[in-house]
Amino acid sequence: MRIFLLGFMGSGKSYTGRLLAKHMDLPYVDLDDQIEAMAKASIPEIFNHFGEKHFRNLERDALHQMTTHTKAIISCGGGTPCFFDNMDWMNAHGVTIYLDASPETLQQRLIDQQDHRPLLKNKTREQLLEFIQKKIEERQVYYHQAHYIVRQETFHTDTVSAILQLLNRN
Repeated sequence: MRIFLLGFMGSGKSYTGRLLAKHMDLPYVDLDDQIEAMAKASIPEIFNHFGEKHFRNLERDALHQMTTHTKAIISCGGGTPCFFDNMDWMNAHGVTIYLDASPETLQQRLIDQQDHRPLLKNKTREQLLEFIQKKIEERQVYYHQAHYIVRQETFHTDTVSAILQLLNRN
């Protein structure tokens, strides 16, 4: 089983993914780590030197390489589902789960991480919330195509339990 975790940055995809992989005894793959390995550069370096378009091309290539993992928990970047045919591709090649967190929760989680996230740099607290709200609104059409939607406001262990219950029902 290949499981793709989707959601806005700060929604807990990486942390939840690691816990879920441990519970299910499956390998964990972070798509951003794969992109960095392919590019031999960090995500901020890729954005700064080559721009978002180049990053999105690398992201699609890394995503398509996930077919080498027949069973894995894969954390995707927040924008992954929104470019090319990535959402359709993930739905066709695995189970997609959208970790849905409120803009206010995301703002709280991301406020101290702005230096490490190229799209968030130099935003005030208010600008950050506005940016999150706008981006989520733009991306909902993609996120809501996921096989499952899990509200992500509580502890990650609760999220893992909710995901396991969803997967065990089917």
